[in-house]
Amino acid sequence: MSDATTHTGPLRHFLQFRDLSKTEIQYVLDRARLIKSKFKRYEAHHTLHDRNLAMVFEKASTRTRVSFEAGMYQLGGSVIHLTTGDSQLGRSEPIEDTARVISRMVDLVMIRTFEQTRIERFAAHSRVPVINGLTNEFHPCQILADIFTFIEHRGPIEGKTVAWIGDANNMAYTWLQAAELLGFRLHVSAPTGYRLEAERIGQPSSSVLQEFSDPMEACQGAHLVTTDVWTSMGYEAENEERRKAFADWCVDADMMAVADPSAIFMHCLPAHRGEEVTGEVIDGPQSVVWDEAENRLHVQKALMEFLLLGQM
Repeated sequence: MSDATTHTGPLRHFLQFRDLSKTEIQYVLDRARLIKSKFKRYEAHHTLHDRNLAMVFEKASTRTRVSFEAGMYQLGGSVIHLTTGDSQLGRSEPIEDTARVISRMVDLVMIRTFEQTRIERFAAHSRVPVINGLTNEFHPCQILADIFTFIEHRGPIEGKTVAWIGDANNMAYTWLQAAELLGFRLHVSAPTGYRLEAERIGQPSSSVLQEFSDPMEACQGAHLVTTDVWTSMGYEAENEERRKAFADWCVDADMMAVADPSAIFMHCLPAHRGEEVTGEVIDGPQSVVWDEAENRLHVQKALMEFLLLGQM
């Protein structure tokens, strides 16, 4: 397929993990494997030559910005970086109006923002695909990268067990969507007051989701143990309260010891050693966090390519 190919199918967005079907997720993961192998061989892969990505940051970022920006350039395209401080979004322009304007000028938009409803409003008025770079409710690109990383290291994730230890945040809710779609089990352990909200998750099967008050029980037999900071962006005022509540939810060597012998550890970063994870674990032999971080680059390239060109 030539670099100039245009996808003429229906407009697609990636606002939450279940916006793609199981088959489409598998395609993106397979495509990411090809794209990564070419990257490692220093082979050009310019399928999005002359395409433009607008990145809109209402929340600051390191990995999201670098991975999307580098990724779009590596695909042969270009990038426009916007924040609320240098756009009309910071001057109370309705997000619907911003969407109408930006989507007439670029081919693709990635947004990192607050409420999920905000990115949904943008997408509803966009002429081009919109990607969720993170919202308060979901972080689908990160979970896509995590699943890709698991497959790289341990093979298919279907039928395996993922243990989420800590705050039931946007990562936990996205892991649940992925488990329902891809057929693996999710164990979640969080302190009282920080658990999954029943009204948000519906009634998932016990073969998909199990919740535990004891994090050691959640890790029992898990093939992947993963966590995140105790205080997510926007909740800094609760920091001391959360430190006390999460004191027993630090992933340590004892938790990893009760997991499956082949278990690996992931963290979406940035990490606070000695809080949600010990240095012994995140810097130890079971940790794959650096591969996980790099893989944001490759899966997002595959995702952007898919949203613009369809299956190739």
